Amino acid sequence: MVLGKPAPFVRAFVDAVDAAIRMHQPHHAMSVTQRTWLAFCITAVLVTNSICWARFARASLGTYAMAALSWMFRHSKMPWEHLLVASVRVILQHHGITSGSLIVDDTDNPRSKAAKALAYLYKLRDKARGGYLWGQSLVFLVLVTPKSSLPVGVVFSQPAPALSAWYKTVKTLKKRGVPPTQRPRKPAPNPQYPTKEQLALRLLASFKAQHGAVRIHAVMADALYGTATFVDGASALFNGVQVLSQIRSNQNIRVGKRHQHVADYFATHPGTPHRIRVRGGAEVSAMVGSARLYVCAHKTKRFIVAIKYEEEETYRYLIASDLSWRTLDVVQGHTLRWLVEIFQPYYDSSERLSLTAACGNH
Repeated sequence: MVLGKPAPFVRAFVDAVDAAIRMHQPHHAMSVTQRTWLAFCITAVLVTNSICWARFARASLGTYAMAALSWMFRHSKMPWEHLLVASVRVILQHHGITSGSLIVDDTDNPRSKAAKALAYLYKLRDKARGGYLWGQSLVFLVLVTPKSSLPVGVVFSQPAPALSAWYKTVKTLKKRGVPPTQRPRKPAPNPQYPTKEQLALRLLASFKAQHGAVRIHAVMADALYGTATFVDGASALFNGVQVLSQIRSNQNIRVGKRHQHVADYFATHPGTPHRIRVRGGAEVSAMVGSARLYVCAHKTKRFIVAIKYEEEETYRYLIASDLSWRTLDVVQGHTLRWLVEIFQPYYDSSERLSLTAACGNH
């Protein structure tokens, strides 16, 4: 398809984003050239169904050169850090969205072994095939509302080099049978390399500061964030809002005066079959059990829900910070977390990440 100039609706969106930036950050507004370039790139993404400077240039039939498009992306002083915030504000206002739920997730972004200049590169574990690969890791935040779902925050994650070296050394010493007392101590946390949990809490805090008028019903995350620090911290950020996460099957709980694994408890307290409506759509069958139990690592009671869908062989264990919710409310709320999977492909490159921020609702 021939692409001579940006689509009118895209230009209108970019102008609205620029107006939102000018309202909150007057010194970071976009110039006419920057707005034209951004509008063209967004239009080109929609037309070519790709993010490729060469395709953009070919579609424009010489109106825009590949080198010029790439140079603008790499060297122009675009207000990148404000584009996503302003885009979200425009979309929320346009659709009249005033409430929703927040979902935290992370994804690994494989890169070529030859990549050296990209930021935040490190050795990742290949979850699908085993072994390791070279790539980046991202933590992102998605707002789910009855009208739409959109990414509202993203940040790169990288482990501290000293911690990675320590894990490698300890693994080697374990294989040699070296006792724990003779192994090196775990290095102190480095504030320059925050954990994914810390990054997630920062994203939540940034969302609250940037979009304070949006009422949050719940915060959801997977088992990586099922710690007391994250659950209590996220709940406190939004005035005691419900936080849904997961815990491991071997997590210790206290029943009376006896400690046992959560899986052992629900093995003797089996669930019952239920029909669950997934995100307001199709119904599925699941075995569901629940109890309000003291979680030792959290040093407080949590609402624990054991759930096993009909195609699964083992239970997963959800936790909720607010004990007043009903069992099926927790289960129904947790199904919203699956929506985050559709956004992961949009975070598979640095350039796509920046243009996604510009698009706002991709």
